[in-house]
Amino acid sequence: MQAHNSHRIRYGMIGGGQGAFIGAAHRRAAALDGTLELVCGTFSRDAGNNGASGRELGLAPERVYASWEALLAGERQLPAEQRVELLVIVTPNDLHVPIAEAALAAGFHVFSEKPAGTSLAQVQHLAETLAALPLRYALAHTYLGYPLVWEARERVARGELGALRKIHVEYPQGWLAQDLAATGNKQATWRDDPAASGPGGCLGDIGTHAFSLAEFISGQRISRLSAHLRSHLPGRRLDDDVMVLFETTEGASGSLLASQVCVGEENGLRIRLYGEQGSLEWHQQEPNSLLQRSLDQPPRTLRAGLGQPWLSASAQQRLRLPAGHPEGYLEALANLYRDLAAAIRDPADPAAGLPGITTGWRGLAFIETALASHQRQGAWTPLPTLGA
Repeated sequence: MQAHNSHRIRYGMIGGGQGAFIGAAHRRAAALDGTLELVCGTFSRDAGNNGASGRELGLAPERVYASWEALLAGERQLPAEQRVELLVIVTPNDLHVPIAEAALAAGFHVFSEKPAGTSLAQVQHLAETLAALPLRYALAHTYLGYPLVWEARERVARGELGALRKIHVEYPQGWLAQDLAATGNKQATWRDDPAASGPGGCLGDIGTHAFSLAEFISGQRISRLSAHLRSHLPGRRLDDDVMVLFETTEGASGSLLASQVCVGEENGLRIRLYGEQGSLEWHQQEPNSLLQRSLDQPPRTLRAGLGQPWLSASAQQRLRLPAGHPEGYLEALANLYRDLAAAIRDPADPAAGLPGITTGWRGLAFIETALASHQRQGAWTPLPTLGA
């Protein structure tokens, strides 16, 4: 299905009702550039929450559906100029692939929360489905939308660091340091349920963010790893703490730490890359600064902002404000939506850098390889290759 340049892309949302943080974040980000319009949704299995969410968002009652199956059936009956074009999936992980495949079969583009699914085989099938369709699929790896993440990627690609030697990436959180599932917290409950979350807890929830960031900025693929997982709370079924050593196809070595039991940490995603000639460092909680060090120069901090002559075109395209006006998480997610909208409008757009099914496939390969390594006492284990 192709959109026209003269209208906003019509999208519907599955999940993300009242009380769910991520759905509201997606809607705000999608609205930021005026390229998309929410026209329908099914926001909760709870009928009361679903209806209240639809009313709060100003949707026509007949386009607030009781289920995602009803949404797909109802929207397909509408005239082409009215029906939804893009489905946004913000449900627990176990529904990501079933909904995505049904939406694609109905002729709709898809923007899914990550991870792409709950098993590599499942995501492999989704990749094969997509390969046969002229439809777009994007994955909400929001941190890949930050301008200075792109700046770091560009500087690595230009060889400013020389050959990469070391990559350190970490993502500490503290929100699961206590047993929130026991208090009825829905977000904590489904994340510790293998049927809803998949086989990885912290590994899939935030470990995949760290993994994709390391590969995106470095431009290298992690080829093998040694992993150790832990669950620190009695009765917790899935991991809440991840430690990984890895090597890349080009010979760099690195470490990946992800944890949700680090008291006092918020969303402390950080990455450091060291090459023969220099290094780069970026912190998600201070996203408008990129620290660069070189062998023969003093350290310098590159700052985000429109018109800064030292920033690459890739970074500039993802900025909206002059220097000193902080841009953050919503703007990064909005960049993904803007890139996706442009790709929907133009079938020839390669959508370079937009996280898609390959990113999703790599994320599941990381999860399953880390679990396999852990089960073998941290044995070094190669990652599979897409299509191999």
